Amino acid sequence: MFTKQQIVDGLLSQAEALGRYDGYPSINWNFLPSAGASLVHPHMQGLCDSQPSRIAGQYLTVSREYRNSYGRCYWDVLKEEEKKSDRYLSGEEIVWAANAVPVGEREIRGYLPITTIDELEPYADLLAMGILDVISLYRKLGTYAFNMAIFFDHPGNDNGFNAFCTLISRINPNPSSTSDSAFMERLHMEPVIMTLPEELGTLYRKEK
Repeated sequence: MFTKQQIVDGLLSQAEALGRYDGYPSINWNFLPSAGASLVHPHMQGLCDSQPSRIAGQYLTVSREYRNSYGRCYWDVLKEEEKKSDRYLSGEEIVWAANAVPVGEREIRGYLPITTIDELEPYADLLAMGILDVISLYRKLGTYAFNMAIFFDHPGNDNGFNAFCTLISRINPNPSSTSDSAFMERLHMEPVIMTLPEELGTLYRKEK
């Protein structure tokens, strides 16, 4: 099992590195080969692109539309409702709840009271404890592999968006469980390919 300080160090290291880039950052984690990890080595992976990934873009858009339509922050309303539901797990500053429309097995989300990655540091300890709590629950339920992603808005934007952390459990490692489906496919809703379409055409003609 990981220590809280290991998770905190991972989060803050990612935040420091991603803060050097101009874009939409996310902190991600594939744990064990059955969750798409290439090796059994626990580490987080940061991304920062000029455009948000599909799932982040959808939430940024609806956050802005909800605020414009109702004059309230969608995430404040969501946290209020989740705390009254059977999906609620724990937390006040960071509300942890099972996602009502899960994108994977046992999806749990932590809703942060911040928007951008440069605001993460004061909440790193609390976020780390929540992540460990979810991992512990997964292990108690008999699963060890998982994917995690934390989404942030672009600094300077005003979309009414709140950062959130999401985790899903994956099948336990076994001789047939190496997976080519990792955090990008499962949590960002973005396919990752190894071969360009143009390369595939060349390979086809070469093999004929």
